[in-house]
Amino acid sequence: MTTVSNPPGAATRATPTLVLEDVPAAPVRSYKAVYVYEVPVRLWHWINALCITVLAVTGYFIGSPLPTQPGEASANFLMGYIRFFHFAAAYVFAIGFVGRIYWAFVGNHHARQLFRFPFWNGHWWREVWTEARWYLFLEARPKKYVGHNPLAQLAMFWAIGVGSAFMIVTGFALYGEGAQAGSWQDRLFGWVIPLFGQSQDVHTWHHLGMWVIILFVIVHIYAAVREDIMSRQSIISTMVSGVRTFKDDASE
Repeated sequence: MTTVSNPPGAATRATPTLVLEDVPAAPVRSYKAVYVYEVPVRLWHWINALCITVLAVTGYFIGSPLPTQPGEASANFLMGYIRFFHFAAAYVFAIGFVGRIYWAFVGNHHARQLFRFPFWNGHWWREVWTEARWYLFLEARPKKYVGHNPLAQLAMFWAIGVGSAFMIVTGFALYGEGAQAGSWQDRLFGWVIPLFGQSQDVHTWHHLGMWVIILFVIVHIYAAVREDIMSRQSIISTMVSGVRTFKDDASE
């Protein structure tokens, strides 16, 4: 059990003194709100969401360019603008990811959940199974968690933690081709292309990675809205204010 303090400027907010971490918070009736996500985590979340949106839209058109444009070729720079926004968003995405790794070391306990995968923890896997049953409407009541529930933690680790690293590495490997041999992108990531076989193979895997992240985003938004309604604990507003509120006094 760990002590939880109010965020700055929130001295009057009803906040508990003790909560359980990484296990169902029981009994919930002992508190109403907990400060969970610090400002850097929340800021990264929304910037990351914007970057993924820009990268997905522009990446789609890079992979499937428009068949034609009216007028002279010299008068059209649409694909150039699309590539520029893709590369700009990619730099913000990559720098933000490095910053997020840093904050996992200096932030609170919940800032580290994205990069933790307790593979050998049997209790954690049982909780993953329980959450899966809840999402499949096979459990009557949800369990309450202060941070990510185990199933969300599993999905976030692979889709955002590992997935982001994969997209950054393959993306900069492809960028290094345009920057040409000797560029820092080529020196740091040029080994990726021969590892996969050839440039087109990296393009294919990078494109598939985009669809995996898009699928995760769709499920993530659905689950967040569903949990806000059905689990009686805040999800969406928590990533705005940083505070998780519990809307009833049920123990689980």
